[in-house]
Amino acid sequence: MEEITRRVLEFLANPESYPHQPKEVRRLQTHASWVFLASPFVYKIKKPVDFGFLNFTTLERRRENSLAEVELNRRLAEDVYLGVAAVCYVNGSLLLTSQPQGEVMEWCVWMRELDSAGFLLQRLHDGCLTAEQITRVAERLLRFYQTQPPLPESESQAATSRIHQHAGDNLAIAQQFSGRTLSKHCLTAIAEYNCVFEATHGALLKSRSNQGWIQDTHGDLHLDHIHLSDDSIRIYDCLEFSAELRHTDVACDIAFLTMDLDFHGRPDLGQVLIQRMQEAWKDPGLPHLLTYYQCYRACVRGKVESLHSVTETAEENERTEAIELAHRYFRLALRYAIAGTRPRLFVFCGRIASGKSSLAEFLSDETGWLVFSSDRLRKTLGGVDLYHRGTDQERAILYSRQITDQVYSELQQQAIARLQAGHCVILDATYSDREHRDILRRQIVAAGFSLMWVEAVASDATVRDRLRHRNQNRQVISDAREEDFEKLAAGYLAVKEIPDAELISIPTEGTALKTQTDLLQHLVRKNASSAPVEVR
Repeated sequence: MEEITRRVLEFLANPESYPHQPKEVRRLQTHASWVFLASPFVYKIKKPVDFGFLNFTTLERRRENSLAEVELNRRLAEDVYLGVAAVCYVNGSLLLTSQPQGEVMEWCVWMRELDSAGFLLQRLHDGCLTAEQITRVAERLLRFYQTQPPLPESESQAATSRIHQHAGDNLAIAQQFSGRTLSKHCLTAIAEYNCVFEATHGALLKSRSNQGWIQDTHGDLHLDHIHLSDDSIRIYDCLEFSAELRHTDVACDIAFLTMDLDFHGRPDLGQVLIQRMQEAWKDPGLPHLLTYYQCYRACVRGKVESLHSVTETAEENERTEAIELAHRYFRLALRYAIAGTRPRLFVFCGRIASGKSSLAEFLSDETGWLVFSSDRLRKTLGGVDLYHRGTDQERAILYSRQITDQVYSELQQQAIARLQAGHCVILDATYSDREHRDILRRQIVAAGFSLMWVEAVASDATVRDRLRHRNQNRQVISDAREEDFEKLAAGYLAVKEIPDAELISIPTEGTALKTQTDLLQHLVRKNASSAPVEVR
C-alpha cells in the first residue's frame, strides 16, 4: 500500500478529521472501496486497484468515478448522495472538505447514513424480510425501468451481444482460480451450459434489443444495496464504473436480486419478485432467460470474490472469507446451469452396483443438494446398523415388499417436503420396477415440480466385479453381494417408459472423471436446451 493511501486511511479513521466531529468512525471495505461510517454521514474512497472490469489506479480515474457514482445513484437514492468531497493537503496538514483546495490527495463520495436495520440483507438476517416488502421493491424497480430513456439502437444491439463476451470473460478469469474457489468440473459445466443456451436460444437473446428490454440499469442490484423505511425505498451503489456493464437486459438486472435471495436461502422471495415482474411486463422470455442471467450473475460474484481473495489491500481474514464466498457463488451458478430457477428432483436409479450412488454423491458434493438414499433409509427404519449385513432371514424381512414399499413412500415424502422448501433434492435408489417409478413421477408432478431420472448403466461383468469387491469393504451400506446377482438382475426392469426429456443414461464403466464429466454435461445440456420460447 502506498504511503499516501496509508496516510489518507489513517486520517479518515480519526473522528477529529471530520467537520461535524463524530463520536466514532468505523471503517469497512469491499473489493473496490474503503467506507468510513462517521454518523450521520458516510464517506467512501475507491481503492487504487485494477480488476480489468474496473480501473481506479489513478487519482483522476477515482475522481471521475466518484462524480459518476453520485450522478447515477441519485436516480434511485436522490437524498442519500450529497456530493463529492476531497482529502486535501493544505498548509502541511490534511483537510476533508466539500470545496477542494490545495493539493487533492484523495476523492470521497459523500453520503447520508441510512439506518442499518432497513437494508434488505439485515432484514433477512433478522428474519423480518417479507413478501410484501419484496413486492414494494418490485414496484419501485418497475417505475425506474419505465422512466429510463431508451438507449440508442446501436448501443442497445451492442449491449445484447456483449453479455456473451462478459460471460466468457468471467469464466476466463475464474479459470485462474480452478481448484481454489471452484472445481474444474464446475467451470467446465457452466461453460458448456452457456454455450448450449446461447446456441439454442440465440434468437431470443437477440430479440431483447428490438423489444426494448435493454436499458441503462442499476447493474449491481443485490440485497445490501436496497434500503426500506416506512415511507421510502432507496436503491443505491449502482455500477457506475462501466456503462458497458450497466447497459443490459432488465431481466439481467433483476436476476442479480433473485440470485442474491437464492444465495441467502430465500428462493421463495425471489419467486415473489419474478411473479410480480412477469405480471407487469407480460414478457414471455423472462422465465427462461432468468436461469441464464442468474447463472451469469452468480459467476460475476464468484469472480469478484476470487479476485478479492488475492488482492494486496485485503486482510488475511478477508481473503479467507472471500474464498468461501466465491466457492458458494460458483456452486450456485452450477445449480442454475443444472436445474434452472425452480426446485427439481434428481432420481439416480439403476441396478445394484451400477454406480448410481457414487454419481449421486458426486452431484451432491458439487451442488450441496441433499441425497436421500434408499439403502440408508431402509436400515434406519429397520433399526439396523448401517454397515451390518444380517443373516439370510434378517435380510428377507428387511428387503420384503412391505418394507420396500414403506421405504419408497418415505423417500417420496422427504423429497416433496424438501422441494416445497425451495430446494433441489437427490434420490438414490434402484427403482427397479415401474410401479414405484410411476407413483413417484405422478406425485412429484402433482406437487408442481419437475424431475430428472439418471439411470446408471454397467455391464454384467462390471456389476459382478463391484459386488465381489464389496466383501473387502466394510463401509458399504448396501447388503447386495455377488451371490445376489442373478436374483437382483432378474428383478430389475430397465427405465424405458420415461420421456427422453426427463431421462439421462450414464455408462459408468469408464474412469470416475469421465463418468462425472459425462453426467454434468448431459444435465446442463438438457437444462440449457429445454423449454424453447417463441420469439415474436
